[in-house]
Amino acid sequence: MTTVSTTSPAGSGSAEPEPGAGPREDSGGGAREPDPFDRDVLPAPKDAPRALLRSLLGPHRARVAWAFLLLLAQQAAVQGSPLLVAFAIDDAVPALRDGNNGPLFALAAAYALCALASGGLQHAFVHAAARINQSVLLELRGRIYRHAQALSVDFHDRYTSGRLISRATTDVEALRELLDEGLQELLGVAVSVAYIALLLLYLDLGLGGAALASFVPLYLLVRSFQKRSMRVFRKRSTAMAAVIVKFAETLNGIRPVQSFRRERANDEAFARLNHAHLRSNGDAILEMARYVVSSRLTANIVVAAIVLWGAYRVADGTLALGALAAAALYVRRLYDPIDRLAMFLNSYQSAAASLEKIAGLLAQAPGIPEPARPRELPAARGTGPGRPVVFERVSFGYRTGGEVLPPFDLTIPAGQTVAVVGATGAGKSTLAKLLARFYDPTAGRVLLDGTDLRDLSAPELRRGVVMVTQESFLFSGTVAENIALGRPEATRAEIEQAAKAIGAHDFIAALPDGYDTDVRKRGSRISAGQRQLVSFARALLADPAVLILDEATSSLDVPGEQAVQRAMHTVLGDRTAVVIAHRLSTVEVADRVLVMADGRIVEDGTPAELIAGEGRFAQLHHAWRESLA
Repeated sequence: MTTVSTTSPAGSGSAEPEPGAGPREDSGGGAREPDPFDRDVLPAPKDAPRALLRSLLGPHRARVAWAFLLLLAQQAAVQGSPLLVAFAIDDAVPALRDGNNGPLFALAAAYALCALASGGLQHAFVHAAARINQSVLLELRGRIYRHAQALSVDFHDRYTSGRLISRATTDVEALRELLDEGLQELLGVAVSVAYIALLLLYLDLGLGGAALASFVPLYLLVRSFQKRSMRVFRKRSTAMAAVIVKFAETLNGIRPVQSFRRERANDEAFARLNHAHLRSNGDAILEMARYVVSSRLTANIVVAAIVLWGAYRVADGTLALGALAAAALYVRRLYDPIDRLAMFLNSYQSAAASLEKIAGLLAQAPGIPEPARPRELPAARGTGPGRPVVFERVSFGYRTGGEVLPPFDLTIPAGQTVAVVGATGAGKSTLAKLLARFYDPTAGRVLLDGTDLRDLSAPELRRGVVMVTQESFLFSGTVAENIALGRPEATRAEIEQAAKAIGAHDFIAALPDGYDTDVRKRGSRISAGQRQLVSFARALLADPAVLILDEATSSLDVPGEQAVQRAMHTVLGDRTAVVIAHRLSTVEVADRVLVMADGRIVEDGTPAELIAGEGRFAQLHHAWRESLA
């Protein structure tokens, strides 16, 4: 019997904690801080949203500059028309009365030219802005998708898929609305206000100064609305994400929902979340309504006051009638965008809350980082594909819980098949995930053929180590595509050869389209045993040095288990293998058995040695034999 060195402080935990399960007690008995992953907004630097926006717009600086120049030209054409009206009233009409119609015709032609130029430049600006917006959104969606795949299993255990879907759909859509509509409105308003302010000051310093002074109360209104609405829109975005999370969770668990008749309870829970979203929407609408009413009242009072004062000055002879007419048009244009500004602020606050969440997601560093100087595995020394594995003073604990695996040493020679057995929560799957580098050890290191797994690049590691999980996840697509997942360049002949070696060829050939049959979502078109065989064919085709089978037969019936057992002999071959065994029948394929309890390896030996002893494995084996009798 082989001995394994393990050390642990007294009282180590015996169960693997559920990642992200909320507050926990520390070793001193106090409550730990809640997991930040329980919140919708992930922790990130304060300037993360601005930095994200800069990084998205940075590659399009030239396009942004061109679009801005088009907008400047378009607004110049738009704002030139009231000035032409002033010249017509003050200069062209008196000239016409004197028999000179040239100035009036010239001003009419200029007015028509401004209208045509405004329309053409507006079209060019919208086209240029749309190209920028679509490029930014395309990059953002791709960035979220790529980053979500790069994040570690630990992250996905703690952050629900529903929230990820919300980041890539609802939150990106909020940003799209801002870029497509709100941002254009803001730029248009800003440029028009600048032009109008200068033209008003040109026409009359008094009228221009009075119009600009009126922006002080409007600015205060905008600032107040911005502060209140940010809280409201953040709440609304969180409520929407909760609705999506509940919806996705229910559909993903539709079988237990229907089996345990949870439809009514789920309806009630969803109704509460839906009403919370409704209330948050109502709060957002009320905030905008308050702003619009206040801003319109202020604007109407200011316009009326300026026109009355201007009329008094015209009567007094200190202001030309044309200048007053143009000023009245400009002042009206100055306050016309107030409603559009409210819509922009509406889009902006919604997008700002969404951008904050997206930036928080993208700020999460992968828990399994790529090495700065990746190494390659040494050339294979044996005749088989297997390579030795060494756990060197390895210990592990989840970030949200205590120690799961106390420090231990373990050596698995090349080509050896090791079965790991033990009660639920004993640490079996955690050991396998460390070998697959879904997690990194808290201390110590895991060596593959003398190389630390942390020094291997992701492609090199995945070529060397493959894990087949108990759910045998298949993607939508053909059977052939699922088998070739680890080797996309494999030929059809190689795919079929792998399936034949596993014993899956006959049932695949009997499918409606053979290897080209679409297995549909999660492989629902074929049985659990058939999905497992496809997973084995996938592993065999990938030809890894180390194969991990995580309870590969736990969910199968007896015929399915027997088919998978036969396939296991083929796929294991001369590889180094770690088999997480739920059923002791799986242990029959192993050269060596590890028995785990409370995160420790308590027994280690060949199946025959352990059965002949009086330890845990002997007791488990005896009970299993009696259950078969």
